[in-house]
This record gives sequence, C-alpha cells and structure tokens, in this order.
Amino acid sequence: MAITFPMPRCDWCSTDPLYIHYHDTEWGVPMHDTNALFEILILEGFQAGLSWWSILQRRDAFRRALADFDPHRLARLSDADIERLMQNASIIRNRRKLEATRGNAQAWLRLTDPAALIWSVTEGRTRVHHYASHHDVPASSPESEALSRTLKKAGFRFVGPTICHSLLQATGVLMEHTMDCFRYRELAGASALPSAGACPAPGTKLLG
Repeated sequence: MAITFPMPRCDWCSTDPLYIHYHDTEWGVPMHDTNALFEILILEGFQAGLSWWSILQRRDAFRRALADFDPHRLARLSDADIERLMQNASIIRNRRKLEATRGNAQAWLRLTDPAALIWSVTEGRTRVHHYASHHDVPASSPESEALSRTLKKAGFRFVGPTICHSLLQATGVLMEHTMDCFRYRELAGASALPSAGACPAPGTKLLG
C-alpha cells in the first residue's frame, strides 16, 4: 500500500480544512478585483491584535453583517447601525474597528482607482520573495510602509505597516509563500526557482 505524505505548506497554515483551503486557493494569489480587495482590507483591520484564524472563522458572518463588504452601503452606516453591530456575537465586536469600517468605506469611495493604488507599491506587478522559512518573512516591508503612509493620508484607519504587509501578502502583491511550500512553486513560476542544489539568499523578482 502506497504511503502518502501531506503536501508541504507554509508553517503558519494549520491542519484545519478551512485554513488549508484558504492557504491553497487564495493566499498569495494576485487579486485585482476592487470589491475583493476592499473585503481583505476591512478584514485585515479587524485582525489587528488578533489571529487571522479568528477572522477566517467569522468571514461568512462578517459578510452577512457588513452587507457583503459593499463600500457604498458601509459608507452609509449610522451610529445606530454600529450599535446594532456591537450586539452581533458572530463578528468581532470592537467599536473602533466598526467605526473605522465606515470611515474606510468612505475613504475607499473617494479613491479614483483603489486597486491601482494598492498595486502601485510594486509598479503593478507581483513581487516574489524567496524566503527559506517563515522565520525569514518580515512583519512589515518598504512596500507596506509606503502603502500605509498613502492610505493614512487618504483618511484610512487601522492601516499600519504590519496590517498593510498582511494585505499585500494575502492579495498577491507580495508573493511570500516560503520556498518549502508547494504554492511557492506554483505561484513564483519555474523561472523564479533556484537551480538544482542551489539555495539563493532571500531576494525579489517581479512577475507580470
């Protein structure tokens, strides 16, 4: 009987099927859809001080509670709406984050091209990083610091460099699956792989 081995994945990915599905199908895949980018932006803000797992478990509940992340509807949230959301036990009940959701929706709608703004930190192309392990992956980056400054200037909240780095990773602006993960090979492409027996120092490569 053949022995099967688990697929090698990034160390942060747990064995939970929901987490595995997110890692295997979404995290690090280039995302350009404006609505999808807005959803991740809002969810990353709710993650501040928490684990991504706590957000992922509640993602469907957030979609139901927050009008499927429609920025036009969220921009019109009233104080009474926020008070109602504070009673919703299926989401993260944090008044500052809920108020920031309304303000961020308003700021998002003021942008001419939100997707282009987010991708501008890598000149519109995925920047592939070659990290040997999760210990090499930084919590922030020059790209996330630049995006944070831009978003704060545009009126966004909960968009510090660490949150923005997570946003860039999740949406494939930065491809940071580690080199021992099977998704690294799929998303970086053969041209980004080291030669047999070689182990390059962490670097970058632009795709697109």
